[in-house]
Amino acid sequence: MTLRFGLIATILITLNLSFGASAQESGDPTGTWLTQAGDAKVQVSRCGTGICGVVVWLRDPTDPNTGKPAVDDKNPNPALRRRPMIGLPLFSGMQPSGTSRWAGRIYNADDGGTYDSDLAMMGPNSLRVNGCVGGLCGGENWTRAKR
Repeated sequence: MTLRFGLIATILITLNLSFGASAQESGDPTGTWLTQAGDAKVQVSRCGTGICGVVVWLRDPTDPNTGKPAVDDKNPNPALRRRPMIGLPLFSGMQPSGTSRWAGRIYNADDGGTYDSDLAMMGPNSLRVNGCVGGLCGGENWTRAKR
């Protein structure tokens, strides 16, 4: 079972070298966000001067082969492949890069890679999550989760 963020597929399919629409100035990214595919929720919180993002919910929280909770089995570090997907940190070094924008790195559990990333509030309930592989950049829109 892998976390299906679709980030890498989106990056390879959708070329997006900028944010497109400008971010809203009043955007606060803290809260729970549903990924574009609707298969995971990520809790975004303040971490010092930046932000952190942690997986808090999965549509399919168990591995269909083992019946056990899903783990980070694609991680390149064998010692980390047993980490549960619930609680998995996704953002690292996400620091402000403009009004309602952050830049840093994002972990993709689908392939175990960590990529340059930027986030932008596109409205009170929309967060644009971009990632780059080499010179190809793309992303997806996350929506604020309703409790």
